[in-house]
Amino acid sequence: MPRLKDSPPRTPTWYARPEARTWRCPPAPTDVAAFHRSLPGYAPTPLLETPALASELGVAHVFVKDESSRLGLPAFKILGASWGVYRALCRHHDVPPDGDLARLTDLPPVRLITATDGNHGRAVAAMARRLGLDSLIYVPNGVHPEARAAIEAEGATLVTLNTTYDKAVRHAASTAGPSDLLVQDTAWPGYEDVPRWIVEGYSTLFAEIDAQLGTAASLIAVPVGVGSLAQAAVTHYRSGPFAPTLLSVEPRSAACVLTALHNDHPTTIPTGATIMAGLNCATPSSIAWPYLRNGLDAAVAITDADAVRAAHDLAALGVPAGPCGAASLAGVRAALQNGLSLPLSSTLILLSTEGTTANPSA
Repeated sequence: MPRLKDSPPRTPTWYARPEARTWRCPPAPTDVAAFHRSLPGYAPTPLLETPALASELGVAHVFVKDESSRLGLPAFKILGASWGVYRALCRHHDVPPDGDLARLTDLPPVRLITATDGNHGRAVAAMARRLGLDSLIYVPNGVHPEARAAIEAEGATLVTLNTTYDKAVRHAASTAGPSDLLVQDTAWPGYEDVPRWIVEGYSTLFAEIDAQLGTAASLIAVPVGVGSLAQAAVTHYRSGPFAPTLLSVEPRSAACVLTALHNDHPTTIPTGATIMAGLNCATPSSIAWPYLRNGLDAAVAITDADAVRAAHDLAALGVPAGPCGAASLAGVRAALQNGLSLPLSSTLILLSTEGTTANPSA
């Protein structure tokens, strides 16, 4: 297993908690993966071995989980959005969740609303289109024009707000009316069921990794915004037979989880501009925080230049990664400089959470 050097006080770019590997939690529901397998176009995304990265990082194996094409979209977010929308609609219409998405198309329509920094909003809009529903998507400053155009191409009404992601989320929540259904991927007190279902949706990604790898990984590197994907990683690996090191990766200009880990409580921070627009979040999700605090082994913050270099390096290896997806590679590189020690026998998994079309500026 990797060795982790404890974090010195108030270090802004690195955190380690070696005892996290022994923490345990209940698993995700078992019916999520079956739901995804029932969706038209479902297939496991590739787990690609990259010997060149293994040589660079001094380990036996490095695999990249390539989420550049997931159910017709260039990011993993549709896993959470599909399950979250399905469960939210079942509750809204007071029908039992039996895994049959098609039957929801015969029920009275509602409008789906969310705020997004890119991929989640596109996924919600795609689910609305598939179900014949309207969608209203709010985006904050910093979302690339091509990402906004992709959301509109799904048939959504898109509203750009001159504000931050966190404030856009609050605006979306405040504008949802009785015929609207808020499908937000971050939680706060009083709004936790839908974000929890979205996190459950991400469990399919990790179940696929287990089946594809066939053995235990040593380390999983996870890009982090509000922490929902990392929450899903912790849930999966702290409830099953494998206990890899879990490393979260954030932009230095928006390291809300890293800051919260150092402070030992959820923290809202000021954020700046970053090429990693999908990770530009100021506050950890309230439901993610207990999992991140107890189950993350390490957290690291990276620069935009780190992410751009990693995206180019992955592209050279045939992996189409945007800056958020490439953050995993950049984070492992940064962690090795901050105290992470990897045995030569290690197997690393890098979650490349988006393709290059998700943010073309990489």
